[in-house]
Amino acid sequence: MKKLLTALVLMVCSAPGQTADRHRVRSLRIEVLSTMLSSGSGIGEWGFSAVVDVDGRRILFDTGGRPETVLKNAKELHVDLTNIPDVILSHYHPDHTGGLLTLRKSVLEDNKPQALATIHVGKGIFYPRRDESGQVSEGMGKRRLEYEALGGRVVEYDHPVEIFPGVWLTGPVPRKYPERNWIGGNQVQTPSGWKEDNIPEDMSLVFDTDGGLVILSGCGHAGVVNTIEYARDQVRKAPLVAAIGGFHLYELRDDRLEWTAGKLKEFGIQNLLGAHCTGIEALYRIRQLTGLARQTASVAAVGAVFELGKKTDPGSIAR
Repeated sequence: MKKLLTALVLMVCSAPGQTADRHRVRSLRIEVLSTMLSSGSGIGEWGFSAVVDVDGRRILFDTGGRPETVLKNAKELHVDLTNIPDVILSHYHPDHTGGLLTLRKSVLEDNKPQALATIHVGKGIFYPRRDESGQVSEGMGKRRLEYEALGGRVVEYDHPVEIFPGVWLTGPVPRKYPERNWIGGNQVQTPSGWKEDNIPEDMSLVFDTDGGLVILSGCGHAGVVNTIEYARDQVRKAPLVAAIGGFHLYELRDDRLEWTAGKLKEFGIQNLLGAHCTGIEALYRIRQLTGLARQTASVAAVGAVFELGKKTDPGSIAR
């Protein structure tokens, strides 16, 4: 009986949302490889990608829009992609998945078959999509077949998971608040039929550090507030050290921006590095409303760096 009780305690303590004996990320560096602005190094585009160095592990988060952008920017920024085994795809949109096959082929040409060999995705990313004209697309399903033909492996998640010590994927995020951070009109074929495409697979990376949580997002179609609140529920109710990446706020009305900024302030946000679809005006408004400073809230350029415990470098044009 005593052994059984001990086992049950260990199971509870290791469940999402519990903190006992939880590993904390000690070192974290995130560098942007694809976004709109360029500070003189790399090519700007409508897309997103970032390379993550965390406690000796390396991850590629999203792969940009155009097939060659991330490959060229990585070379120019002296970022080695051949020792990165894992790729996270935040959602299916081509401005986040466009470079996948080019990058996989490039590491195979360098005789590095273990590089970029596994993609981690949220459940729903391969669902067929239908636009307003009724045209059905299975683009991600085809891309999966091509990637697997190149020796790649696909891992799908329908719940939060700790992929490395202190490093979490949210999996698909519940839509607690009505943050409509997607363009309407399209549909997705789910197991229960065709529904409005609210990008159900959208997920983010969460890093659990001593100071609090760091969130890395591709577009935040699930909503930046929904994503952060879910991360705090599932990983740890801790201050928000940083929100980095795309958050699809560029079209938000002023009242929704004010609500979003209020929630970010409530979460104790300390740094905001907004790339891609966050929006320039939206970021400045949120900086003003949250009381963040120019040094802690910036638009990101290609080559922008967030490093735990150091000042964020958004790139010279974005300072």
